[in-house]
Amino acid sequence: QVQLVESGGGSVQAGGSLRLSCAASGSIYSRNCMGWFRQAPGKEREGVATIDSGGSTTYADSVKGRFTISQDNAKNTLYLQMNSLKPEDTAMYYCAAHGLAGRWCSGPSLVRGAYWGQGTQVTVSS
Repeated sequence: QVQLVESGGGSVQAGGSLRLSCAASGSIYSRNCMGWFRQAPGKEREGVATIDSGGSTTYADSVKGRFTISQDNAKNTLYLQMNSLKPEDTAMYYCAAHGLAGRWCSGPSLVRGAYWGQGTQVTVSS
């Protein structure tokens, strides 16, 4: 079992920044892949960024160069630094985790089957 608790969402203007945090607990073997996905009203879930136990990262094309995923293993915390935010980034953001690293650690894999948190809302106004 894995427990994930997100924080750090909020409302910002376009061009602003936010940092999301995800406090993780439970089996470390089920957290070899961690990341974020988001879902906007009326849209499908979209994998945003992942990081695996080896430190390898992936990003959705829509956020490359603007978002940075990182983790503090000592604090069991995952982060998503979001810069140059756009209105189209508005969504509920979820922290997710599963046990497979390497090429099995991807945005779609987190959306399909993983432990999820409750989500934190990000709203970007123009």
